[in-house]
Amino acid sequence: MKHLLKGGALVTLLATTTGHAQETLRMATIAPSLGQAITMATFANIVANNLEGVEIEVAAGGAATVHQLEIGRGNLELSMTSPTIYNLMAGGRAMYANQDDAPDASENVQLLMWYPYGQYHFAVRSDSDIELLDDIEGATVFLGPQGGGAYNSARGWIAATTGLVAGEDYEAISANWQTGFQSFLDGSVDLYVNGCIDPCQQFLQITETEDIRFIEPESYEGEEVDSFLGAFRTIEEIPAGLYERQTNEMGTMSFDTSVGIAVRADIDEELVYQITRAFWENIDQVTSDAPWASALNAEYAAVERGLIQLHPGAARYYREIGVLE
Repeated sequence: MKHLLKGGALVTLLATTTGHAQETLRMATIAPSLGQAITMATFANIVANNLEGVEIEVAAGGAATVHQLEIGRGNLELSMTSPTIYNLMAGGRAMYANQDDAPDASENVQLLMWYPYGQYHFAVRSDSDIELLDDIEGATVFLGPQGGGAYNSARGWIAATTGLVAGEDYEAISANWQTGFQSFLDGSVDLYVNGCIDPCQQFLQITETEDIRFIEPESYEGEEVDSFLGAFRTIEEIPAGLYERQTNEMGTMSFDTSVGIAVRADIDEELVYQITRAFWENIDQVTSDAPWASALNAEYAAVERGLIQLHPGAARYYREIGVLE
């Protein structure tokens, strides 16, 4: 039986077609409760429901940085990517510095589509004495899974805006998404970070029982901030009043970025074309009215970001509908 997403809930992580599948594609994504994973599972379900002979098996959990490398190595067909982590992989830098094959593997990773990641939310309990990001010295923080793109982005924003360094000025715990969220719920961490398009499931759950505040740095200007933002991140405001027990009286400044679905470059062009077309021509089958669903847009999906190239099959479809020259 096949399922789509309804009301933002992830109903299944296995998308299949009826009959005998001729192609089985393996997709890896991050924790299934996160909005980005829900978007990818939605993609898999729509394609499998509307493209005969294709099956997409979705495994949720782990870091997108690792999944992207596994695509390049030929062990996966689809995963999450971002302009930043692809550029790092191509250059063999940061989390890929000890992966000698990363630059070569990056040549086997291409893009199928982009979609918005969502603003990074830096949340504390309302009774916390942490008023600004600058106040987290000595605090215990969950930034995301260590070695992942979200962790490195959140850490970089804090360093660029406050000068505080993870592991020196504050403790950044090593945990996966589920454990990090639970650590905030049980009071083990002072600051919880999650990037998402509001309203986010995690903050809806937290505010069922307690008040929270989103915090910002004292300043988000200067050369270090400009360097951190680069070409792929933008300053974005998180409005007040998003959640019933959110106590911010004014908007909070943070940043946003783009993520995408990466595809193995050596997959047949016609197959990727058909997959891309099956998704966008049936996008109205998304049953969720959540903001992440309305943010899916073919024009946004095809914009050039970073070094990663569109797969020829995807590029062919985007040219066909007029969103790519």
